Parts: sequence; structure tokens; C-alpha cells
Amino acid sequence: MSDGPDGPGIAAGVDREALAADAWRAAQLLAIDPVGLGGVLLRGSAGGLRDHWLASLRSLMPPAAPWLRMPLHIDDERLLGGLDLTATLQAGRPVAQAGLLSRCDGGLLLVAMAERLTAMAAARLCHVIDAHAVTLQRDGFASVTPARLGVVALDEGGEGDDPVTPALRERLAIQLDMDALQRLRVMPPASDSDASDAAGTEAARSRLAAVVVDDTMLRTLCEAALALGVPSLRASVQVLAVARAAAALAGHEQVQADDAALAVRLVLLPRATRLPSGEDAESDPAPPEQADLPQEPPPPQEANESNDEAEPPPPPPVPDEGLPEQVLQAAMASLPPDLLALMVSQGAAQRRAAGGRAGARQASRLRGRPFGSRRGEPRGGARIHLIDTLRAAAPWQAVRARERAAASGNPVVGKVDVRKQDLHITRFRQRSETTTIFVVDASGSAALHRLAEAKGAVELLLAECYVRRDRVALIAFRGGAGGPGGNGADLLLPPTRSLVRVKRSLAALPGGGGTPLASGLDAARQVAEDVARRGGTAVVVLLTDGRANLARDGSAGREQAAADALASARLWRSSPAACLLLDTSPQPRREARDLAEAMGARYLPMPHADAKKMSRAVQAATAGR
Repeated sequence: MSDGPDGPGIAAGVDREALAADAWRAAQLLAIDPVGLGGVLLRGSAGGLRDHWLASLRSLMPPAAPWLRMPLHIDDERLLGGLDLTATLQAGRPVAQAGLLSRCDGGLLLVAMAERLTAMAAARLCHVIDAHAVTLQRDGFASVTPARLGVVALDEGGEGDDPVTPALRERLAIQLDMDALQRLRVMPPASDSDASDAAGTEAARSRLAAVVVDDTMLRTLCEAALALGVPSLRASVQVLAVARAAAALAGHEQVQADDAALAVRLVLLPRATRLPSGEDAESDPAPPEQADLPQEPPPPQEANESNDEAEPPPPPPVPDEGLPEQVLQAAMASLPPDLLALMVSQGAAQRRAAGGRAGARQASRLRGRPFGSRRGEPRGGARIHLIDTLRAAAPWQAVRARERAAASGNPVVGKVDVRKQDLHITRFRQRSETTTIFVVDASGSAALHRLAEAKGAVELLLAECYVRRDRVALIAFRGGAGGPGGNGADLLLPPTRSLVRVKRSLAALPGGGGTPLASGLDAARQVAEDVARRGGTAVVVLLTDGRANLARDGSAGREQAAADALASARLWRSSPAACLLLDTSPQPRREARDLAEAMGARYLPMPHADAKKMSRAVQAATAGR
């Protein structure tokens, strides 16, 4: 994005009318075929533009179509359905209740804060989008209910927040960046066009089943996906569904080039990883000439057949070679804003885990947040889960009542029979404490100015660790350290929360001497294993150039020192700690890369970097891990 005449961040030459038309056309296409498209991903915070888009979408849907909102922390019973406990206890038999997804059949499901969905909730939603039904087997009964719906996922995350899970993002055909449209000051259409748009959408919905796609256009759409670097077959299916809906909206009986170009803009361009070029088409070898191929003799004619009566077979259809380029050029004529930034983020986007920000989740019997239940007796301080206990006992009340009546000779009314096998206890989950272990190469191979930058990066990271209440440990390795031998690693500071002590130890860290890399790795692994044994989560940040010249026994020699370092690095494969190797050499070195590969660590070369850049790189790496 470059600064345009309308202000900073607004690209010059961007066709706002085309972008606005595509954004509101996307609402019409979703209203025409919500099941075929899967849904829409709206990026951006709440605002007038997004609210107007959602209101327009709702007005385009059929009046009887459901429009439901999915709460963020919804449980499986409310999402998928389950046992209606009150009705079951009254009727004495299992009575099912429909879940949110089943009640949304034929309509749209609005998922607010989709970037914060749990992995389990996202997986449930993806399965329903694929199967168009909710399959339920629990609480003593099984059912399959239709759930043909479209999803409107609202991604309200900021720059440092987690993205929407890739599985859900892949199943939503259209992706719109509402913040980018807001920056470009894209205006919504006039309100007087809502009635005509609704009538046109309703007519297109009835024409959709009759729209056909010929083989040439199908091949064109697939070639456009390959040209833009979108290898997912799901995207090719989605661009076909959008093209058919666009043709139905335009009143075409067959998908035309304009319909395909609109589908490419809405589906493929937000997923593009490269810009198309004509070089690939020009480099394809031309098909061999017909005269160069060996000719087979024609089959002999029967005596009673006349050559005049035989009709030659129709020639095979010749595909329009210029159609793929025509569709791509029409799609690229109105590029979405921040396309290059989106293409970069496609390859680098990862679902961030808890490591580096907070400790890993672990089960606990008595403390933490409740997350479901399990069968068991409330002993040793465990708490009974009353609702799940009653849910397990409810389907058997009629049978148990008959058993009690047969045993006593008198019917027993008004009692709930709960037995030992029905008991459920609450499960808890808490986050373990995170310990960030900084392992600093203080040898002479690390130049003094690089060591100063490493110290600066560690000091900046200490503030982040203090905010998260992480514990911090500091290990330095160099020749002349490590106890009586004088060639090893020093645990300058065991795991602590004292920011003052870490800064004091870091400032007093001297430099110089050999590089006992194997000893430094062994010391760091020992501290990480101690943290894991205490139930914590360890994140190791190793700052080194990877050039070892002191072996584990203290003898000098690069060959033996490198072999010992690689042997120590391979032991990290079985370590539960997340590892990051930050190459502090002026230029990326092969030794550091090989060491990171042997450790199973993430490698980050940091040539010509200052302390702030190193700090940001370490934070991104630990968050991604």
C-alpha cells in the first residue's frame, strides 16, 4: 500500500466502486447458495461498514431462513444437541433436544470472534459444513439431523492475535477484509436498491440448479487456481460454486467469462501465493504437428457400403486458448487492497499455541477451570458433576422403577434412582508455569558487539516474561567457565521471577575464550528437564553462532567439538521443551543451521540486527511454537 491522494495507507489507482460492487455482490452470492459456498470470512473489527454488510445479507436471505449466532464458549450439548434432561425425567425415557447447528438448517450461522474458537468447536463446525448433517451418538440414543447451512465467521483479531484456524478458513469460499475497505473509504450501495437486490437474489436462487459449466470453463478455473498458487482442491470446488451463483445472478444459463472473473476475485485472489505471469504459458512445448505423427491406414470399407453415406465424425472441440488469460486479466484488473501482504501471510500464518505465551494446559484433579466430566466417585476431594450424573441416570428411570416395583411389590413414584455407575466427577484443567531459559554464547567467536546485542535482546524479553509472570533462567557457556575444568557452562541464574537479579547477572556476563557448545546444550537440557519434572513448561532460547571449538572433555579441536555438539543436539529430540536457535553471527552460518536441525529447533538467522529486532523475532518464534 502506498500513500494516495486521499491519505496515508490508501493505494493510488484503486477502483473503489469495483471493490464495493464485489463486496456487496459477495453477500448476494452467499444468499443464493450458502451451502455450496460454505460461508464467508469477514476480517476486521466491528463498525458501520461491517454492520451494513451483515444487514444487507440478512435482508437477502429468505424470510423463513434461520439467522442464529454461535456463542464463543458453547458446549457440545448446545451446539450438537443431546439429552433433554427435564423432559427425560418427566417422561421416563430418553428425549432428545436439537442443537444450534440443527436449528440453523437452511439458514446462516454467525460466528463472532471466530479467531478464539477452540479447536474442538472448530472441528465440529467443519464436520457439519462437509457432511451437511449433525451425527449424534450419546446419552443412550443416536440421531442424524440435517444441517445444511452457511457460516459467516467474524475475525476480529488484531495484528498479534491468533488467526482463524486453517481448517475453518479453508471451508469458507469468500474472504473479505472489511478494515481494508474501511481504509479505502468504500461506500455501501444506496438503500433504495435493497428491494431490487432481494428480488434479483430470489430469482437467481430459483435459476441456480439450471446453470451449467462446460469443460473449457472448468479447466479455466482450475488453471487460474494453479496460476495464482492455490493448490487446494477445495478452493477449485468453491470457485466453481461461486461462478455458478454469479451466472445465476446475471441471468446466464451457462457460466461466462465475467462470472468466472468475479469468482476468481472473490475466492482465489485472497488465497493467492504468487502473481500470475505469462511465462509459463509461453514455455509450454507446442503439440506435435499432425504430419509428424505416424498415420494409421484407414479401416477397409465393406463392399456394400458407400463412402457417400458415411459421415465423418465431428471434430473435437478446440478450447479457447485465450480464455484463461482473459479471466485472469479481468480478475487482476481490480486487485483487492494489501494483496501482496496477504500473499506473504498465506505462507507464514500458523496457528499459535500456548508455548511462549503461557504454560501448556494440563489436567488437574482439584484446581483450574472445569472442562467436562468423567465417570468416577467423589473421593479425595473430587467434586461431583451433578448435571452429567443426572443425565447418565435419566434414560434408565423407567427400567429401574419397574425393577423396584417388582422387588418390593409396590410402585415407587417421584424418586430419581441414581446408582454408582451414573456418578460423574468434574474435570479441571490449569496452565502450567512457563520458564524461559536463555542460553547465551559468551565465547570469543561471538564478537563483542554481537554479545551486546544478545544481552539487549534478553533484557527486552525479560519485560515480556515479567508481564506474563514467567520464570526466567540464564545459562552462559565459554572457555574458562563451568567449574574446576574451566571449560563448560555456568547456570548464572536458576529459574526465578526476579527481573533485577537477571539484569544484574546479565550485565556482569564476561566474554571471551573458547566455545564449549556441547556443554552449554547439556546444561540447558538439564534445566529444561528439571522444569518439566516439576510440571512446568520450558522454552529454550539459544543465542550462538554454532562454531564449537572445545569438546565436552575440555580438549581443543573443532572437529571433535562439532561432533560433541551435534551429539548433544540430537538428545534434544526427546526433550519436551520448545527450542529456538538464534544465529548471532554477522552472516547466516551452515553450522548453526545444522545444529538447529539436529535439535529440532526453529532457526532464525539475525544478520545486522539490533536488539529490538532480535526481541521481536524471538517473541514471534516462541508464540508460533
